[in-house]
Amino acid sequence: MDTFAMTEDPSMAEDPSVAEDASVAEEPFPPGSDAGPDEHRRDEQGHLVLRSPEQFKALGHPVRHRMVNVLRQRPATLRQLAGVLGMSKGTIGYHVRVLREAGLVRLAETRQVRGGTEQYFALVSQSFKVHEEAAVGPEFLFNAALGEMLPDQPGRPSHTALRHLWLTDAEARALEARLRAMAAEPHRTADSADGEPYGLLISLFRADVPSLPPDEPDEPDENSPPAC
Repeated sequence: MDTFAMTEDPSMAEDPSVAEDASVAEEPFPPGSDAGPDEHRRDEQGHLVLRSPEQFKALGHPVRHRMVNVLRQRPATLRQLAGVLGMSKGTIGYHVRVLREAGLVRLAETRQVRGGTEQYFALVSQSFKVHEEAAVGPEFLFNAALGEMLPDQPGRPSHTALRHLWLTDAEARALEARLRAMAAEPHRTADSADGEPYGLLISLFRADVPSLPPDEPDEPDENSPPAC
């Protein structure tokens, strides 16, 4: 399960004056461990398992979501992130700090450059997975897809459909396995020379669709002639 975008929840919004404080970006981030062991829990496939409210709050901000998608491509400095996201280093520095404190981003390396040093930040894991007991559910990913989705353009590949299937438990489990395999298929990475980003949201869910009982047969009409 890949990472997500979220439309901003007003209850999660930070003080804009703090986010725009350029001094935040200029202060070097301290080296060392970026999060405790509880924030680095992974499953068998190596996905970082998201469970804490701090992690979901960090990912729930649209700026930080876009930042995570950029860092999925490669480690980057505050200057590089500010350039690609079109924001000040102060704003970027603030959001990187929030992601780091949530255990989602780490300080990867520090390089000496003319006039000082540059710090490169990377994702703790290239893929995230929502814990089954987390307070959020599939709507977290649905909102993520809506936040990333660009308007359709004539002639450009795009397909969205909603279907309802009546499946036995065995059929549903078999379809789930096929969808998991599809989601795990390798694809071109962001550093390839060709290609542009597309989103793929895969979901199999139990639907709240009432089922009609079988229709009752018509009562025979006493005035109708007998059937031959």
